[in-house]
Amino acid sequence: MKKVKALIITGFGINCEEEMAAAYKLAGAEAEIYHLNDIFNGIISIHDYHILNFPGGFSFGDDLGSGKVLANKMKYKKMGSGKTILEEIRTFLDSGKFILGICNGFQFLVKMGLLPNTNGNFNQEVTLTRNNSAKYEDRWVYLKKNPKCQTPFLRNIDVMPCPVRHGEGKLIIKDEAIEAEILSNNLNAFSYCEAEGNVTSEYPQNPNGAELNCAALTDPTGHVLGMMPHPEAFLSLYNHPNWGQIKRQNPNISEDGEGLKIFKNIVKYIETS
Repeated sequence: MKKVKALIITGFGINCEEEMAAAYKLAGAEAEIYHLNDIFNGIISIHDYHILNFPGGFSFGDDLGSGKVLANKMKYKKMGSGKTILEEIRTFLDSGKFILGICNGFQFLVKMGLLPNTNGNFNQEVTLTRNNSAKYEDRWVYLKKNPKCQTPFLRNIDVMPCPVRHGEGKLIIKDEAIEAEILSNNLNAFSYCEAEGNVTSEYPQNPNGAELNCAALTDPTGHVLGMMPHPEAFLSLYNHPNWGQIKRQNPNISEDGEGLKIFKNIVKYIETS
Protein backbone atom coordinates (compact mmCIF):
# COMPACT_ATOMS: atom_id res chain seq x y z
CA MET A 1 0.00 0.00 0.00
CA LYS A 2 1.51 3.32 -1.05
CA LYS A 3 2.15 6.13 1.42
CA VAL A 4 0.01 9.13 0.60
CA LYS A 5 1.85 12.45 0.46
CA ALA A 6 -0.01 15.71 1.08
CA LEU A 7 1.45 19.12 0.25
CA ILE A 8 0.12 22.01 2.33
CA ILE A 9 0.76 25.51 1.00
CA THR A 10 1.47 28.43 3.32
CA GLY A 11 2.66 32.03 3.06
CA PHE A 12 1.22 35.46 2.28
CA GLY A 13 -1.27 35.37 5.17
CA ILE A 14 -2.38 31.71 5.10
CA ASN A 15 -2.56 30.63 8.75
CA CYS A 16 -4.30 27.23 9.07
CA GLU A 17 -1.49 25.11 7.64
CA GLU A 18 -0.57 23.36 10.89
CA GLU A 19 -4.14 22.17 11.52
CA MET A 20 -4.38 20.82 7.97
CA ALA A 21 -1.05 19.02 8.28
CA ALA A 22 -2.23 17.51 11.58
CA ALA A 23 -5.39 16.26 9.86
CA TYR A 24 -3.43 14.37 7.22
CA LYS A 25 -1.02 12.91 9.75
CA LEU A 26 -3.92 11.65 11.88
CA ALA A 27 -5.41 10.17 8.70
CA GLY A 28 -2.22 8.22 8.05
CA ALA A 29 -0.58 10.35 5.36
CA GLU A 30 2.72 12.19 5.17
CA ALA A 31 2.14 15.94 5.33
CA GLU A 32 4.66 18.60 4.33
CA ILE A 33 4.21 22.36 4.65
CA TYR A 34 5.94 24.63 2.14
CA HIS A 35 5.78 28.33 1.34
CA LEU A 36 4.23 29.09 -2.04
CA ASN A 37 7.51 30.72 -3.11
CA ASP A 38 9.18 27.30 -2.80
CA ILE A 39 7.05 26.20 -5.75
CA PHE A 40 7.75 29.36 -7.74
CA ASN A 41 11.48 28.98 -7.11
CA GLY A 42 11.56 25.30 -8.07
CA ILE A 43 12.59 24.07 -4.60
CA ILE A 44 9.68 21.60 -4.59
CA SER A 45 7.36 20.18 -7.24
CA ILE A 46 3.65 19.65 -6.72
CA HIS A 47 3.97 16.50 -8.84
CA ASP A 48 5.80 14.72 -6.00
CA TYR A 49 2.54 14.71 -3.99
CA HIS A 50 -0.89 13.10 -4.24
CA ILE A 51 -2.94 15.94 -2.73
CA LEU A 52 -2.37 19.69 -3.05
CA ASN A 53 -3.93 21.71 -0.20
CA PHE A 54 -4.76 25.38 0.25
CA PRO A 55 -5.65 26.13 3.89
CA GLY A 56 -7.63 28.96 5.41
CA GLY A 57 -6.33 32.35 6.42
CA PHE A 58 -6.20 35.86 5.01
CA SER A 59 -4.01 35.69 1.92
CA PHE A 60 -2.69 39.16 1.06
CA GLY A 61 -5.02 40.54 3.72
CA ASP A 62 -8.05 39.92 1.46
CA ASP A 63 -7.53 43.52 0.36
CA LEU A 64 -8.87 42.99 -3.18
CA GLY A 65 -11.42 40.36 -2.19
CA SER A 66 -10.67 37.07 -0.49
CA GLY A 67 -8.28 34.89 -2.47
CA LYS A 68 -8.13 37.19 -5.51
CA VAL A 69 -4.49 38.25 -5.30
CA LEU A 70 -3.33 34.69 -4.62
CA ALA A 71 -5.37 33.43 -7.57
CA ASN A 72 -3.86 36.02 -9.91
CA LYS A 73 -0.37 35.15 -8.70
CA MET A 74 -0.95 31.49 -9.54
CA LYS A 75 -2.51 32.29 -12.91
CA TYR A 76 -0.01 34.81 -14.22
CA LYS A 77 3.34 34.71 -12.37
CA LYS A 78 5.91 32.66 -14.29
CA MET A 79 8.13 30.13 -12.58
CA GLY A 80 11.73 29.52 -13.55
CA SER A 81 10.49 26.92 -16.04
CA GLY A 82 8.49 29.60 -17.83
CA LYS A 83 5.20 27.97 -16.81
CA THR A 84 2.58 29.28 -14.41
CA ILE A 85 1.48 27.24 -11.41
CA LEU A 86 -1.98 27.00 -13.00
CA GLU A 87 -0.40 25.19 -15.95
CA GLU A 88 1.30 22.81 -13.52
CA ILE A 89 -2.02 22.29 -11.71
CA ARG A 90 -3.69 21.32 -14.99
CA THR A 91 -1.05 18.61 -15.45
CA PHE A 92 -1.39 17.59 -11.79
CA LEU A 93 -5.15 17.07 -12.16
CA ASP A 94 -4.81 15.37 -15.55
CA SER A 95 -2.67 12.73 -13.80
CA GLY A 96 -5.60 11.90 -11.49
CA LYS A 97 -4.46 13.73 -8.35
CA PHE A 98 -6.49 15.79 -5.85
CA ILE A 99 -6.86 19.34 -4.55
CA LEU A 100 -8.52 20.56 -1.34
CA GLY A 101 -9.15 24.19 -0.43
CA ILE A 102 -10.73 25.32 2.84
CA CYS A 103 -12.17 28.79 3.56
CA ASN A 104 -9.60 31.18 2.05
CA GLY A 105 -8.40 28.18 0.04
CA PHE A 106 -11.94 27.70 -1.30
CA GLN A 107 -12.09 31.39 -2.21
CA PHE A 108 -8.82 30.97 -4.06
CA LEU A 109 -9.97 27.89 -5.99
CA VAL A 110 -13.16 29.67 -7.06
CA LYS A 111 -11.33 32.79 -8.26
CA MET A 112 -8.72 30.75 -10.05
CA GLY A 113 -11.44 28.93 -11.98
CA LEU A 114 -10.77 25.48 -10.54
CA LEU A 115 -14.27 25.35 -9.02
CA PRO A 116 -16.83 24.52 -10.18
CA ASN A 117 -15.13 24.49 -13.63
CA THR A 118 -18.27 23.18 -15.31
CA ASN A 119 -16.91 23.93 -18.78
CA GLY A 120 -13.41 22.58 -18.12
CA ASN A 121 -11.75 25.82 -19.22
CA PHE A 122 -10.66 27.18 -15.80
CA ASN A 123 -12.64 30.39 -16.22
CA GLN A 124 -14.20 31.89 -13.09
CA GLU A 125 -17.87 30.91 -12.92
CA VAL A 126 -18.84 31.79 -9.34
CA THR A 127 -17.52 33.98 -6.56
CA LEU A 128 -17.46 34.04 -2.77
CA THR A 129 -18.20 37.44 -1.35
CA ARG A 130 -19.31 39.36 1.74
CA ASN A 131 -21.70 37.62 4.13
CA ASN A 132 -25.28 38.92 4.20
CA SER A 133 -24.75 39.71 7.88
CA ALA A 134 -21.94 42.10 6.88
CA LYS A 135 -19.82 40.69 9.68
CA TYR A 136 -17.29 37.98 10.36
CA GLU A 137 -19.05 34.72 11.31
CA ASP A 138 -17.19 32.58 13.85
CA ARG A 139 -19.26 29.66 15.21
CA TRP A 140 -20.48 26.13 14.49
CA VAL A 141 -22.93 25.15 11.76
CA TYR A 142 -24.36 21.91 10.34
CA LEU A 143 -23.66 20.61 6.84
CA LYS A 144 -25.79 18.22 4.79
CA LYS A 145 -24.01 16.22 2.12
CA ASN A 146 -25.58 16.00 -1.32
CA PRO A 147 -26.19 12.22 -1.48
CA LYS A 148 -25.59 12.24 -5.23
CA CYS A 149 -22.22 13.96 -4.98
CA GLN A 150 -19.55 11.46 -6.00
CA THR A 151 -16.33 13.00 -4.66
CA PRO A 152 -14.28 10.49 -2.64
CA PHE A 153 -13.57 13.19 -0.04
CA LEU A 154 -17.12 12.86 1.33
CA ARG A 155 -17.83 9.12 1.32
CA ASN A 156 -20.09 7.82 4.11
CA ILE A 157 -20.93 11.31 5.38
CA ASP A 158 -24.49 12.55 5.86
CA VAL A 159 -24.80 15.44 8.34
CA MET A 160 -21.69 17.00 9.84
CA PRO A 161 -21.22 19.75 12.43
CA CYS A 162 -18.34 22.04 11.56
CA PRO A 163 -17.03 25.48 12.58
CA VAL A 164 -17.10 28.48 10.25
CA ARG A 165 -14.88 31.54 10.53
CA HIS A 166 -15.20 33.79 7.53
CA GLY A 167 -16.30 37.23 6.40
CA GLU A 168 -16.73 36.41 2.72
CA GLY A 169 -18.48 33.06 2.37
CA LYS A 170 -21.52 33.93 0.27
CA LEU A 171 -21.51 31.98 -2.98
CA ILE A 172 -22.86 33.88 -5.99
CA ILE A 173 -23.25 32.04 -9.31
CA LYS A 174 -22.50 33.86 -12.56
CA ASP A 175 -25.66 32.90 -14.45
CA GLU A 176 -28.52 30.43 -14.69
CA ALA A 177 -26.66 28.15 -17.11
CA ILE A 178 -23.81 27.59 -14.66
CA GLU A 179 -26.29 27.07 -11.82
CA ALA A 180 -28.05 24.44 -13.92
CA GLU A 181 -24.70 22.68 -14.51
CA ILE A 182 -23.91 22.72 -10.78
CA LEU A 183 -27.29 21.19 -10.00
CA SER A 184 -27.38 18.62 -12.78
CA ASN A 185 -23.85 17.41 -12.00
CA ASN A 186 -24.41 17.46 -8.21
CA LEU A 187 -21.41 19.72 -7.64
CA ASN A 188 -23.01 21.37 -4.59
CA ALA A 189 -21.31 18.97 -2.20
CA PHE A 190 -22.43 20.35 1.19
CA SER A 191 -25.41 22.56 2.01
CA TYR A 192 -26.01 24.47 5.23
CA CYS A 193 -28.72 22.78 7.26
CA GLU A 194 -30.43 22.44 10.62
CA ALA A 195 -29.17 19.94 13.19
CA GLU A 196 -31.68 17.39 11.90
CA GLY A 197 -30.30 17.68 8.36
CA ASN A 198 -33.01 19.89 6.82
CA VAL A 199 -31.34 22.21 4.31
CA THR A 200 -32.16 25.85 4.99
CA SER A 201 -31.41 29.36 3.76
CA GLU A 202 -32.30 30.86 7.14
CA TYR A 203 -29.74 32.74 9.20
CA PRO A 204 -27.88 31.76 11.34
CA GLN A 205 -27.98 28.14 10.08
CA ASN A 206 -26.84 29.52 6.72
CA PRO A 207 -24.19 31.93 7.99
CA ASN A 208 -23.62 33.91 4.81
CA GLY A 209 -26.62 33.78 2.46
CA ALA A 210 -24.92 31.55 -0.14
CA GLU A 211 -26.92 30.67 -3.22
CA LEU A 212 -28.04 27.02 -3.22
CA ASN A 213 -27.18 27.19 0.52
CA CYS A 214 -23.78 26.08 -0.71
CA ALA A 215 -21.06 25.31 1.84
CA ALA A 216 -18.82 23.29 -0.51
CA LEU A 217 -18.30 22.67 -4.22
CA THR A 218 -16.58 19.99 -6.26
CA ASP A 219 -15.56 20.03 -9.90
CA PRO A 220 -17.16 17.49 -12.29
CA THR A 221 -14.35 14.98 -11.69
CA GLY A 222 -14.75 15.07 -7.90
CA HIS A 223 -10.98 15.54 -7.59
CA VAL A 224 -11.20 19.18 -6.48
CA LEU A 225 -13.11 20.09 -3.31
CA GLY A 226 -13.57 23.52 -1.79
CA MET A 227 -15.27 24.15 1.58
CA MET A 228 -16.08 27.28 3.57
CA PRO A 229 -16.35 25.51 6.99
CA HIS A 230 -13.20 24.14 8.63
CA PRO A 231 -13.13 20.32 8.99
CA GLU A 232 -9.47 20.57 10.05
CA ALA A 233 -10.73 22.37 13.16
CA PHE A 234 -12.78 19.29 14.17
CA LEU A 235 -10.16 16.56 14.38
CA SER A 236 -11.08 15.50 17.93
CA LEU A 237 -14.43 15.06 19.65
CA TYR A 238 -13.07 17.46 22.27
CA ASN A 239 -12.92 20.27 19.70
CA HIS A 240 -16.73 20.35 19.76
CA PRO A 241 -18.14 22.99 22.12
CA ASN A 242 -20.73 20.50 23.41
CA TRP A 243 -18.49 17.45 23.66
CA GLY A 244 -19.41 16.76 27.29
CA GLN A 245 -23.09 16.25 26.58
CA ILE A 246 -22.32 14.29 23.40
CA LYS A 247 -20.04 11.96 25.38
CA ARG A 248 -22.60 11.45 28.15
CA GLN A 249 -25.34 10.60 25.67
CA ASN A 250 -23.05 8.29 23.64
CA PRO A 251 -20.41 6.85 26.03
CA ASN A 252 -18.88 4.64 23.32
CA ILE A 253 -18.65 7.37 20.67
CA SER A 254 -15.39 7.67 18.75
CA GLU A 255 -13.08 10.36 20.04
CA ASP A 256 -12.24 11.32 16.47
CA GLY A 257 -13.77 14.60 15.35
CA GLU A 258 -16.17 14.30 12.44
CA GLY A 259 -14.06 16.62 10.30
CA LEU A 260 -11.31 13.99 10.31
CA LYS A 261 -13.55 11.74 8.15
CA ILE A 262 -12.86 13.92 5.10
CA PHE A 263 -9.10 13.44 5.40
CA LYS A 264 -9.36 9.73 6.20
CA ASN A 265 -11.64 9.28 3.19
CA ILE A 266 -9.26 10.78 0.66
CA VAL A 267 -6.17 9.13 2.14
CA LYS A 268 -7.81 5.70 2.08
CA TYR A 269 -9.09 6.27 -1.47
CA ILE A 270 -5.63 7.14 -2.76
CA GLU A 271 -3.99 4.27 -0.86
CA THR A 272 -6.32 1.71 -2.41
CA SER A 273 -6.79 3.14 -5.91
